Amino acid sequence: MTRLKILAALISCLIFYAVPSAASENLNGAGASFPAPVYQSWAYDYNKATGIRINYQSIGSGGGQRQIVNRTVDFGASDDPLKPEQLKKDNLIQFPAVIGGVVAVVNIAGVKEGELRLDADTLSKIFLGEIKTWDDSRIKTLNPKTALPAKPITVVHRSDGSGTTAIFTNYLTSVSADWKSKVGEGKAVKWPVGIGGKGNEGVANYVRQTPNSIGYVEFAYAKQNKLAFTQLKNRAGSFVNPGFDSFEDAADTGDFDPKKDFYTWLNNTPGKNSWPIAGATFILLAKDKTAQSAKAAKFFEWAFKNGDAKAKELVYVPLPKSLKDKIRLYWKLNSIQ
Repeated sequence: MTRLKILAALISCLIFYAVPSAASENLNGAGASFPAPVYQSWAYDYNKATGIRINYQSIGSGGGQRQIVNRTVDFGASDDPLKPEQLKKDNLIQFPAVIGGVVAVVNIAGVKEGELRLDADTLSKIFLGEIKTWDDSRIKTLNPKTALPAKPITVVHRSDGSGTTAIFTNYLTSVSADWKSKVGEGKAVKWPVGIGGKGNEGVANYVRQTPNSIGYVEFAYAKQNKLAFTQLKNRAGSFVNPGFDSFEDAADTGDFDPKKDFYTWLNNTPGKNSWPIAGATFILLAKDKTAQSAKAAKFFEWAFKNGDAKAKELVYVPLPKSLKDKIRLYWKLNSIQ
């Protein structure tokens, strides 16, 4: 055998033995697009710190739930929390990772971010298709100084099973009897009007490209795509802008109980400065895949210790220390850590 052939054989053996070792250090997650910007930033920093690669696919909460139920990923991510009985059925555990807000975004010539005001009634009627043009009197009453065009409104919504949609429709259901009776809430609903985009990314792109449109996205996508978000009137009667402070105000009212697997919603909270469409995003782990679930928990433990600054930079609210401590105990009680 020539020296060249011997060298090639050695390289082949090295690749054969090295690849499985490297692959074992990878973790695969999939699900909600709502937290994707912060998960991807955490994953990048975690890889630099540990050499472990986190592959996260932003496919929507419905996809994340399906993949962890089928055990095709190491962790699933969902903004639509599962009830304890469903978790028990599928042998899963669930914990929050970060808190953010869903915002209405518009593409109206001359209208800047935070300039347009909407309330629960106008927002629900726009998405029901009952308010059809931007110069409708109900919108103009809220915005007497804003020049609004006599143009049809194009509604943009999610086309996939989405936790962002679950948060948004949970809010509309809580504030509008018409919405509750005609559409309801869930990861996927039968939209009365509009066009669908896949993921927060797809909705953001459609709104950016479509004049006189309105959609809903997680706030980080509004900022990244330079979309004009609206003010909303909250439960206390205040018109508020989305942002870290108004999300944090909403988060302060959350009842995160580990005995209920942290199942809770943060919509329409009573705080004076609360953003009305807020929500936690959750991680799902398989109780019967303890080795991989423990590795995933280790990643989120690292993020809880090292990722708060990055979360704030991306306008997510990090979990308070008391809640992180509850999650750590929850992992131990479920033999995950």
